[in-house]
Amino acid sequence: MKDKRRKIGQPDMSNERKIAYFSMEVGLETDIPTYSGGLGVLAGDTIRSAAELNVPMAAVTLLHREGYFYQRLDENGVQTEEPVQWVVDDFLEPLDQVVTVDLEDRQVKVKAWRYQIKCSGKNHVPVYFLDTDLPENGDWDRTLTNHLYGGDTYYRLCQEIILGIGGVRMLRALGHNQIDRFHMNEGHAGFLTLELLKEHCEAAGRDSISDEDIEAVRSRCVFTTHTPVPAGQDKFPIEEVEKALKNHLCLQVKDLILQNGTLNMTYL
Repeated sequence: MKDKRRKIGQPDMSNERKIAYFSMEVGLETDIPTYSGGLGVLAGDTIRSAAELNVPMAAVTLLHREGYFYQRLDENGVQTEEPVQWVVDDFLEPLDQVVTVDLEDRQVKVKAWRYQIKCSGKNHVPVYFLDTDLPENGDWDRTLTNHLYGGDTYYRLCQEIILGIGGVRMLRALGHNQIDRFHMNEGHAGFLTLELLKEHCEAAGRDSISDEDIEAVRSRCVFTTHTPVPAGQDKFPIEEVEKALKNHLCLQVKDLILQNGTLNMTYL
């Protein structure tokens, strides 16, 4: 009799995913500090609802080994912040798959950890946490999935490239090739659209992007913004985008995604 048990680290193909839900932060448990507030709590609630409603979803986020921060208030109400420490292995299952994302002139390796949300029925929703803290990566690259909303603008830009581009590549590596809709919870994951453009062009055997490609990608994407005021939108100078992405096919359409020489992730 064959052993039908799935080995740890292998993709679960028992229930093909049709929707990919991307969020920079996800609130799943109090002891998993990969969220800072309402955006992450909403993401967690959305994913749990998908499991309860039998929606064939997979979710993607970053690992945030050091979380957001632990807040302390003194008697005068003054806040101080401390790093959050948590043991990843206590909550998440490591997966074997590794993908690469090009940053500048180097390749950054990305692995994933899985958290399964299960309900009373047979449906479950896997949440994939992307992690760059691998010995194959350089010291700075290993920190890219450490802090939620940490560092300067270039650090944030590279984080969002890992989330969007690395997230799509990880889904493919895990066998999720039949996804119909990509839902971006805020603009942080906007780079996934550019990776989908690249996929669409390559599948058609072209090395240039057409209007048809753009419309095909747009029809597969859903976007939710929670803070439409300017302060809530990530913006990156085109010089930083070109430095980070170098030869990515998406730079062909940079004139379509820029506003006054700046990449606005909500506009993207």
